[in-house]
Amino acid sequence: MIGHRFDKYDPREDGKSRFEQMLNLFMQLLSYTNGDATEALQWMNELDKKYQLTDDTYGMGDFIDELKQKGYLSDNNQNGEIKITPKTEQGIRKRSLEEIFGKLKKSKQGNHHSFKPGQGDELNPETKPFQFGDTLEQIDFTESIRNAQINHGIDAFRMQEDDLQIRETDFKAQTSTVLMIDISHSMILYGEDRITPAKKVAMALSELITTKYPKDTLDIVVFGNDAWTVEIKDLPYLQVGPYHTNTVAGLQLAMDLLRRRKNPNKQIFMITDGKPTCLKIGNRYYKNSFGIDRRIFSRCLNLAAQCKKLKIPITTFMIASDPYLQKFVSEFTETNQGKAFFASLDKLGAFIFRDFESGKRKTVY
Repeated sequence: MIGHRFDKYDPREDGKSRFEQMLNLFMQLLSYTNGDATEALQWMNELDKKYQLTDDTYGMGDFIDELKQKGYLSDNNQNGEIKITPKTEQGIRKRSLEEIFGKLKKSKQGNHHSFKPGQGDELNPETKPFQFGDTLEQIDFTESIRNAQINHGIDAFRMQEDDLQIRETDFKAQTSTVLMIDISHSMILYGEDRITPAKKVAMALSELITTKYPKDTLDIVVFGNDAWTVEIKDLPYLQVGPYHTNTVAGLQLAMDLLRRRKNPNKQIFMITDGKPTCLKIGNRYYKNSFGIDRRIFSRCLNLAAQCKKLKIPITTFMIASDPYLQKFVSEFTETNQGKAFFASLDKLGAFIFRDFESGKRKTVY
């Protein structure tokens, strides 16, 4: 009889093929290289030298060939340039979603959802006695028949109004969201990479909305000296520029986008690491990086108040903990009656996803 055979445990062998293991690392590196496949592969070569990712049976050349065969890379035969494909772009978004949302599903800490029942599109595990006004579609017949059997017996089975149980549902509100991402120079200043976590959140949120909430809309606005929109497919390539922080331009563009949306529920998420330092007045940029400029600050507060009148809450995620920034964030949030979080880089995704998911459910009367 053949017994069990025990081999030395290799932590790299987790049921995945060598290609799948290396693909996961390659996708991670693409987030840091702004979608530059050549740079990501150079990094992988360096990691291979140090950690022996490959061996005599499967080398880096085999991995690159397989990336091309499976549609993750395309090369230009004329100049030899290698680029990632739309399949890879979607793969990065999916991995970002799994990385952020997977952690949330494993841990319930800090999750303060308050689901209020009403007619909607997702079943609620709770039931309640039938009341006048409840519809036939809401009756849970399994529980109702069970009640009738208990109350009247099987031999003389009958069902009365008191036996009926209603299965409630939760309504998922359709929402239009604008995600604002600060791409000013400070997002990579002082040796701390703040733009990569922001990009990962944007990619994960876009993947969540397009797959789980297809009726929702998501617009992504980046702001530096100016503000402009980027497509979901452009997110892996997003880079920080030599910019100041024109929060006013970002808010104005976000408001313009939301005015065009027909969904009644609208919101703005803003990821930034600093105070607003720039305005565009005519063709001239008004800049002040020293402290909080009253002229710029007043414009920001005016826009926060306008958003409040339009019932557009702004949730600010400040990924910096400088004490003097708290004054700006506090006054801005109070004016809009929105929310603010001082989020560390590793917790940024959890903050945003919990806030987004909690806002998906509304009471329906």
